[in-house]
Amino acid sequence: MKLCNICHKISATNKDHIDCVQKRSIELEDENFKNEITEKLNLSKNNQDLGVEIKAILGHLTRETNQKDSS
Repeated sequence: MKLCNICHKISATNKDHIDCVQKRSIELEDENFKNEITEKLNLSKNNQDLGVEIKAILGHLTRETNQKDSS
């Protein structure tokens, strides 16, 4: 028995909980998606074609990324 490195609870096996590993993997994929969304949409070429809602979401993600970078 040892502690899970992710949730810090007791693990019956000598490894991290499978659920914790999967959750962390999903979180990292989500973070990568946030960081790469602007490149995928090619905003520099056609930002006028995007709807107001999409522009607001991308603006929020950009601010969130900039705040993490400056921290």
